[in-house]
Amino acid sequence: MLHLRIVAPPELADRVMDLICGSDAVVNVVHLKGVAHKPVGDVILCDVAREEASVILGDLKELEVPRHGSIAVETVDTSLSDLAVAAEKAAHGLPSDAVVWEEVEQRTSENTELSLSFVAFMVLSMQIAAVGILLDQPILIVGAMVVGPEFGPLAGLCVALVERRKELARRSLAALGVGFPVGMLLTLAAVLLFRAVDVAPDEFVPDDHPLTEFISEPDFFSFFVAYVAGTAGILSLTNAKSGALIGVLISVTTIPAAAYVGTAFAYGEPNDAVGAAAQLGVNLLAIVLAGVLTLFVQRRYYVRRRRDHLMDPARAKAGLPLGHSARKAHKASRP
Repeated sequence: MLHLRIVAPPELADRVMDLICGSDAVVNVVHLKGVAHKPVGDVILCDVAREEASVILGDLKELEVPRHGSIAVETVDTSLSDLAVAAEKAAHGLPSDAVVWEEVEQRTSENTELSLSFVAFMVLSMQIAAVGILLDQPILIVGAMVVGPEFGPLAGLCVALVERRKELARRSLAALGVGFPVGMLLTLAAVLLFRAVDVAPDEFVPDDHPLTEFISEPDFFSFFVAYVAGTAGILSLTNAKSGALIGVLISVTTIPAAAYVGTAFAYGEPNDAVGAAAQLGVNLLAIVLAGVLTLFVQRRYYVRRRRDHLMDPARAKAGLPLGHSARKAHKASRP
């Protein structure tokens, strides 16, 4: 279940009540009149089955509640209520398969900012990976994969491509376009420093590092693993499975490949650098392709569910049109 806290002006509050009370997937509705002060209005609390959350939120956006008030969404970890169980049964699908698109959009928007902390994590993860490459220690490579924050912008790019959100795509590409080059350049500088102070070997021979040599040798399995991991990553994102996301981060060779580029250049090995760059490109391409396809399939299911929901009688009671979205009609009427 998800808990909604809705703040709406008095002229919208009754329509909101008609809407949510008309849904069998909504329970525990509380209407507190005139208690909100900024913005001024009523507060409406309710619990909604996760499967129906996005369609209900879509109706609330059609009523322009976010424009005149606000909607907060929280996860209900434990709910002891037969009525709540009945509401979940009345909803279409299973809670574990439900995608709350507003939640996905919010989460990806937060993780695509080009910030100092994002660049710092990119640099730090590549430093760890560089040491792992020099010492031929897979455990350090795994640690670097976990520290790396690159999956956030990659997921944001996938969402942007599926939902055609140019601003989100721009921010995601900016984060990736700055984070990777800065990380590789500072990795190059760090390895040169290691050599200068004589804590790194004078020569770097990939054949002498069998446990990490795969990083600069992309093959079919590089693409396959990255594609599967990308699919799992998007599923973990849309279903809020953080444990699965950790496994995804450990599966893809993005941060290690970028660190390998800097390390190889520091040792004057351009061929190995090119191989690592190819590995990076293969992984990024596979992750984005898998993410876009996964989100597209999930989005199509939601669009079909949303289309069916447009005929819900509760919409008419709340003053919304049946069979089509008021938001689309409003956009079409603009000059």
